[in-house]
Amino acid sequence: MLKIVNAGLGRTGTTSLQVALDRLGFGPCYHMFDIINSPQRLAQWEKIVVEGQTPDWETVFDGFTSAVDGPPAIYYQEITKALPDVKVVLTIRDAERWYQSTYDTLYQFVLKSRENPPADGNAPPARLGRIVNTMVWNGLFGGRFEDKAHAIEVFHKRNQEIIDAVPADNLLVYDVKQGWAPLCAFLGVDVPAEEFPHANDTESMQQVIRQVSSGAGTN
Repeated sequence: MLKIVNAGLGRTGTTSLQVALDRLGFGPCYHMFDIINSPQRLAQWEKIVVEGQTPDWETVFDGFTSAVDGPPAIYYQEITKALPDVKVVLTIRDAERWYQSTYDTLYQFVLKSRENPPADGNAPPARLGRIVNTMVWNGLFGGRFEDKAHAIEVFHKRNQEIIDAVPADNLLVYDVKQGWAPLCAFLGVDVPAEEFPHANDTESMQQVIRQVSSGAGTN
């Protein structure tokens, strides 16, 4: 049963948070990678995002204890409304660094798709692209992500809206650079002996983008 949802946007340490939650016993942790590698989940999110269907959120996250990254982050309101006991972790990051990291990684998927549109519109990369474009680039950022000032304004505004909307006792505003202590205190668990994980740096993410764009990252 889902206990934690991450409301932070991609490139705010979401994969590091995923690894940390797994380590703390809040796994399996649902991540965008679980959609990329599953035709069933890809179809599920097409219905939610592109077609606007309202799902049974317990079914969507069946078998998972936590969820990070998009789309869960984008749908945190719907998820917490349906599952009110779910705690919210808002991962944050310096806005300038977030924008540059996002542009250099996730947004490259958009640029590559513009240069070389998928020949097969039903292929997983094309379907994933429609989901993300609808949800993030054309949705959240209104088709203006390349306008840095606008994108950063949206980033700040969204974070503040989450802080204002989620009850303080059910929300952790968290920079992964803070390490284990605030996360463990929020979840009521002991701090592990090992160092906090740091996963999915820019170079690693660029490799994922290349794989997904070619279809190699899907099963």
